Amino acid sequence: MRHRRKGRVLGRSPSHQRALLRNLASALMLTEREFDVDEPGAPAVRGRIVTTVAKAKEVRPLVERCITIAKRGLAAAHKAGEFGTSAERDSAEWKKWRAGEQWRKWAAASAPAVTARRRVVTLLGDKQAARVVFETIAPRYVDRPGGYTRILKLATPRLGDAGPRAVLEFVGAETGAGRAPAPQVEAARPPRGAKARG
Repeated sequence: MRHRRKGRVLGRSPSHQRALLRNLASALMLTEREFDVDEPGAPAVRGRIVTTVAKAKEVRPLVERCITIAKRGLAAAHKAGEFGTSAERDSAEWKKWRAGEQWRKWAAASAPAVTARRRVVTLLGDKQAARVVFETIAPRYVDRPGGYTRILKLATPRLGDAGPRAVLEFVGAETGAGRAPAPQVEAARPPRGAKARG
């Protein structure tokens, strides 16, 4: 019996399952980072990975949780900005701010932002992916209450074991800048041997 045992096993031990989900979530986040034009390993389409349906359904809650945590961290960082200073570090003005009440307010307001970053790094296991979440992905979904990703099932199964495949992508990715353009369809050619009308 599977009483109170939620989720899919995916044919792996619990530690292997956690590692798999972390790697899939990090891979999805890293498709949003900036790539050079001819960089090897650059994704064909940003904000999208192809995996099996079961893995996509398991990793989706982890991705959404990371984005929600990052959104809360961004809100805390914005609130802490009210108490910050624009003075250069170790200058006389900065030292005065550092010793005053404004710094205490800034430290208290920015603590949730630091906690959010640490929590996302813990969930993803990748500092670069966490940085992409905070700098690129979370600001895009500030006004969205949830549902940041979607799963689209593919018609063709995986070669080798015929596993059902799916695309896990960010919602709104089709309107983002830097996306791959849609493939152009060539004009229909007349069949061989057909005479051109003229």
